[in-house]
Amino acid sequence: MHAEEKFTYENWPAEPEKSTLESKNKFLGFWFFLGGETVLFASLFATYLALKDKVPDSSQHLAKDLFELPLTFVATMLLLTSSLTSVYAMYHMKNFAFKKMMVWLGLTALLGAGFLGLEVYEFNNYVHEGHTFTSSAFGSAFYTLVGFHGGHVAFGLLWCLTLMFRNGKRGLDLYNAPKFYVFSLYWHFIDVVWVFIFTVVYLMGMVG
Repeated sequence: MHAEEKFTYENWPAEPEKSTLESKNKFLGFWFFLGGETVLFASLFATYLALKDKVPDSSQHLAKDLFELPLTFVATMLLLTSSLTSVYAMYHMKNFAFKKMMVWLGLTALLGAGFLGLEVYEFNNYVHEGHTFTSSAFGSAFYTLVGFHGGHVAFGLLWCLTLMFRNGKRGLDLYNAPKFYVFSLYWHFIDVVWVFIFTVVYLMGMVG
């Protein structure tokens, strides 16, 4: 089967994301990329843990004085729900239901945008409280880790919207199916990273 072949539900392969040599190469490249990203985030987590209590004096805010757990919890639910919607999108991709896949990808993008909006709102509040990137080592470590993750979410959102825009009239084939699937894997990765951030930065920060 070739990427340009016309497909229907009956002749659509069970694993369209792995049906060509090119798609297998995409997966291999993605796992190498993910390995590097994992090491990078691990370094940022280690740096944050080392600097989370480093403030110039007692007048500076610590995590327990700043964090608004209800707001962060809502943002977490938005991002985790977006991971679920991307699963549904890939389910419909495997069943050659292009329009349904696009609907669920649209919901994924909408939830991701909601997460980013809440993060921007959160950062804005912290800045007004005097917690900035340059206010302390804690501030630098916090904004580097959480902001770097936010940058990944923004990139994933742009990736999702680009795929939807470029393939809106094309439909599904063996050329773009791996691209949609690799995006979904990336989206799951940044969701998993956020679970660690929520636990290490916010929950542990609230208990000191």
